[in-house]
Amino acid sequence: MYKGLENFEKRDKNLATIFYAPHSNWWDGLIGYVTIHFLLRKTGKFRMRLMIEEMNRFPLFQYVGCFPINKKSPQSAMQSLSYAANTLKDNDIAFWLFPQGIIRPPHYRPEIFQSGLAYMAKNAAKKFGGVNLIPVAVNYTFLRQDRPEVLLEFGEPKIIKDPNFDRKDFTHKLEREFEDFTDKQQSDISRGDFEGYQYLYKEKLHWWRYIESKLKSIGIKNKED
Repeated sequence: MYKGLENFEKRDKNLATIFYAPHSNWWDGLIGYVTIHFLLRKTGKFRMRLMIEEMNRFPLFQYVGCFPINKKSPQSAMQSLSYAANTLKDNDIAFWLFPQGIIRPPHYRPEIFQSGLAYMAKNAAKKFGGVNLIPVAVNYTFLRQDRPEVLLEFGEPKIIKDPNFDRKDFTHKLEREFEDFTDKQQSDISRGDFEGYQYLYKEKLHWWRYIESKLKSIGIKNKED
């Protein structure tokens, strides 16, 4: 389920967009792919970009806009970041980024970003006139079913055009704002507040769940009679 897609329309449409989201498990990359290729096509055509640390295990990902990053080598990691920043020259680029840089437990606090997001934003502003930064809160939650729901919420875009900012200060500012944003989503979910969410994809009921729902509806109808 997703909500807040209207915030994507508030971006500067002349600039590329970086979505930044939490990274708590292996499925996050797939969520990014599904979001861009199936959800954003509602508003236009976009080319996805995503950095993957273990690209050698999933070479087919290169055909959908993914490229490798080796964080064990600072020099190699910087080359990947430089390449990533240069992909932001076109306004149809949708870059999905995990600013934490590593997988952390869900709702890990305090939120800690590495400097990659600020580096890319600064370079895009300097070379291409700016970039859109859009936070995405992602939550995996069991809601009365045997499999979890995935809930995405898009935040307000930050349109970065001025490259004259301190990367460290900017990173800390993004950390605190992102922490507040994701905490708000978690608070809404814990209170059962799902207002505004829409289904992008909903699994069909298992046969036994289908029968169960039918039996319940029959029971309710008989009580009314």
